[in-house]
Amino acid sequence: MARRPKIDQRAIERHVKDIVKGYERAARRNPIRVPIQTDASPEGVPVAGRGTVEGNPILSRLLMWLDAQAQLHPAHYVDVTRFVEERQLADEDASVLAFELEERGLVKVARTMGETPDVHLTDAGRVAVHRLKKLQQDRAARLRYTIDEVLRWLFRTAGDQAPVDPTLFLAAVGSSFAGADISGAELHQALAYLEKHDFIERGGDEPAPVAITPQGISCVLSGGSVHDQTNQQRAGTTYNNFLPNAQGVIIGEQQNVTQNNTAGIDPTAFVQLAGYVGQISGTLGLADPDRMELERVAQELHNEAMLPNPEPGRMRQFATRVKEKLMEAGTTMAATVGVQMAEQALGSLM
Repeated sequence: MARRPKIDQRAIERHVKDIVKGYERAARRNPIRVPIQTDASPEGVPVAGRGTVEGNPILSRLLMWLDAQAQLHPAHYVDVTRFVEERQLADEDASVLAFELEERGLVKVARTMGETPDVHLTDAGRVAVHRLKKLQQDRAARLRYTIDEVLRWLFRTAGDQAPVDPTLFLAAVGSSFAGADISGAELHQALAYLEKHDFIERGGDEPAPVAITPQGISCVLSGGSVHDQTNQQRAGTTYNNFLPNAQGVIIGEQQNVTQNNTAGIDPTAFVQLAGYVGQISGTLGLADPDRMELERVAQELHNEAMLPNPEPGRMRQFATRVKEKLMEAGTTMAATVGVQMAEQALGSLM
């Protein structure tokens, strides 16, 4: 009978330790990055992300309204249609709102023969209301939300950069945080921050109309927050400032890039693509090696496009590589816009 080979247990343990060390080294080189929506505030209150009830102005208002109704009429089911009518939310379906809360386990919907969506807060719903009330006291979270929501409102209302009265925001659906109205003072603070960081421009007498800037538009299209955009500079290799006028690139101010070009090639689209990548690379969620590679190739594209006689083959090579890296970043709005810009640039060489 053949003897079984003796298992070297120590060798196996050493091998496992080597694997663990390898993972630890990889983790240090590419740390896991947690989206801002899942962070917690210093007080331990969840940050209101757009995908949460806390970050949804209509659902959070509805929860607070249901809590007020429960105080008046304990154990009674309440018709959500009343909330829609009181708030004059003509574009909202009361039944859909009720089902959204039910899906999250925050209310119980009465299954009756009637057509009205009657609901009652569950225990989880009462916990959510308590969380909303606590979050309302977080001044930093309130201001972050207001800054982001004002910029998104400007993009929806006057995305063509036309000036608009900012006080109109206070009547918009999104002018509430965690179920509480945003105040005029908070709006003023948000506008001051956005203006300081060049996301908006103000002009005229008070109330001064405001207009969203190309940088503000870029921020909204990136899908990230204003806080992300203003803090995306990282230590080490950076690329965002390799162009003298990144805002001008996006809106097409680089109309003179062909002045010294004697090769009959218009590199404008390639310069715009490189500039756009420089602004949004830090918002794509790429691992550092992939981000740095994308920025390096975009830098090469910019350098080549700005030459007096750019080589079409090299521009095609760099632009194609940029497109591939953007496609690897997923289907975010920022990446999709970049892919479209790359395709347009490559089409100009046909």
